Amino acid sequence: MYRFLTTPRWWGINIFVLLAIPFCIFMGTWQLGRFEDRVDSHQEAEARRPGPDAGAGGTKAAPLDELLPVTKETSGRHATASGRYGEQFLVPGRELDGRTGSYVLTLLRTDGGKALPVVRGWLPEGGRPPLPPAGEVTVTGALQASENSGTKGVHAAGGLPEGQVGMISAASLVNLVPGDVYDAWVTLTDAPSGLTPVPAAAAEGTGLDLKAFQNLGYTGEWFAFVGFVLFMWFRLFRREAEAARDAALGLAPEPSPAAGARQPSRAPDTQEPSAAAQPSQP
Repeated sequence: MYRFLTTPRWWGINIFVLLAIPFCIFMGTWQLGRFEDRVDSHQEAEARRPGPDAGAGGTKAAPLDELLPVTKETSGRHATASGRYGEQFLVPGRELDGRTGSYVLTLLRTDGGKALPVVRGWLPEGGRPPLPPAGEVTVTGALQASENSGTKGVHAAGGLPEGQVGMISAASLVNLVPGDVYDAWVTLTDAPSGLTPVPAAAAEGTGLDLKAFQNLGYTGEWFAFVGFVLFMWFRLFRREAEAARDAALGLAPEPSPAAGARQPSRAPDTQEPSAAAQPSQP
């Protein structure tokens, strides 16, 4: 009854199923692992989030140069730097607590001569940014990696007026100010009057963003493919088995003649010649 399983067609079907199921399980497990890695990194980043006076793990703020370059481990830690405030810019189109405004970005000329971008706070639309303090200052803030075109800093492509920048990065500032610029920035914990402190953002690849939940969605899709492959195999198997059973019982329908086939023509009937047509006898 199941001899059809040994046909070349079913050999191909079975081999495909045996290869497809482990592949789908592997891909689903891999996507689930990617999601779990993002969850773990997010939890670690939250655990490293410093308080007002501490860096990761409760340690005191560290000098800026000790935390560079910015990594997943150092992002969000509190860094200290000394110098004099210089050029100031607005970074428009930044949301905070559901409102749109601008970051007030001031460059700190460190003792080494290199400029450190410092976000002193968030300014609501229509507000006037306060001037930075004069003289030597020491700032403490959460360390952040430079933005790129894949983050919020996408406003640079729109052509901003003078005194505004679209991204907080050395690439966007190097042509606006003299000297070198750190490829990182800090956001102050205590903002001056008129500004709202900007919370430190999670390091790229550590937050539960859309990509993390895409991994979770792909996990469900791959395991759904396993069920679909099994369903289709069982459906084909049942149909073939029913056809084989009907054939064994003699219940298989006979093939109907093809449409348009020529029917055999009947031989014309031979008729006896009529008496009138017969020749008369002498």
